[in-house]
Amino acid sequence: MDRVQAMQVFLRVVESRSFVRAAETLGLPASSVTGIIKRLEKHLQTRLLNRSTRNLSLTPEGERYFSRCREILDLIDDTESSLHSSAERPQGRLRVDMPGGIAHAVILPRLGEFQERYPDIYLMIGVNDRQVDLIQEGVDCVIRTGSLEDSTLVARRLGGLRWITCAAPSYLNEKGIPKVLEDLPQHRAVHYFSSTPRRGSALHFSEDGDRVTVPVPGMVAVNETELYIKLGLDGLGLIQLAELLVADHLRTGALVEVLADRRPTSVPVSLLYPHHRFLSPAMRAFADWTAELFGNVG
Repeated sequence: MDRVQAMQVFLRVVESRSFVRAAETLGLPASSVTGIIKRLEKHLQTRLLNRSTRNLSLTPEGERYFSRCREILDLIDDTESSLHSSAERPQGRLRVDMPGGIAHAVILPRLGEFQERYPDIYLMIGVNDRQVDLIQEGVDCVIRTGSLEDSTLVARRLGGLRWITCAAPSYLNEKGIPKVLEDLPQHRAVHYFSSTPRRGSALHFSEDGDRVTVPVPGMVAVNETELYIKLGLDGLGLIQLAELLVADHLRTGALVEVLADRRPTSVPVSLLYPHHRFLSPAMRAFADWTAELFGNVG
């Protein structure tokens, strides 16, 4: 049994969560992929995967083996790449995940520059506002905003985002412009929710150097940034988010900032990857590039 190939097949099955999809991406018959996994489990004398008709998940032993396989294969790739001047020309496949707002406002508009600089890196970009499980979903690294609570991940600070509170002119004509925080209970906000308590039904401000949280009534909550902005543009209430996400709307007057003297403190942006994940040249290149971008948009 070719153990390196078996590791590669195992990783692809876990990442795609399907024997069939893994076989398609590897260019192998599905029966070959199934056979390789069976022989691997027999060789290791342990079950790596829980299989059902609709679900595929790692056993505890499979999770440990998956983590080590990623590290070993990354080390192999890095060793081989180093023989071909990989420091100057990073290569390989890199799966990254990030919030929709950051993807559309920061990463995607400059993606052509990254491809021109690193033509041998194949990026797989996942866009959503939930926190992904890097190991379970086969993600190499993620971009996250706000405070970090997952101690199992290595974090690299990329920069910060300046947050503002704003609303559409139609809303402000209806409800008036809030001048002080005490005005907010008479207003309404579009609420945002996610798998973590990101904002909820409260808005956050800075007053005399202290962080102040103010509950604001609302009629709707969403969990996607683009929709959150749209509802703000439609006049459904106050919204609070990174200034760069609505910079164009602020310039055109479609949105108007309020309580500018009470802006919340800057929100950190970080790149995270597992402790066991070997920092490949491709990931290092992506991390350096994103740090450059956020250094210009904070």
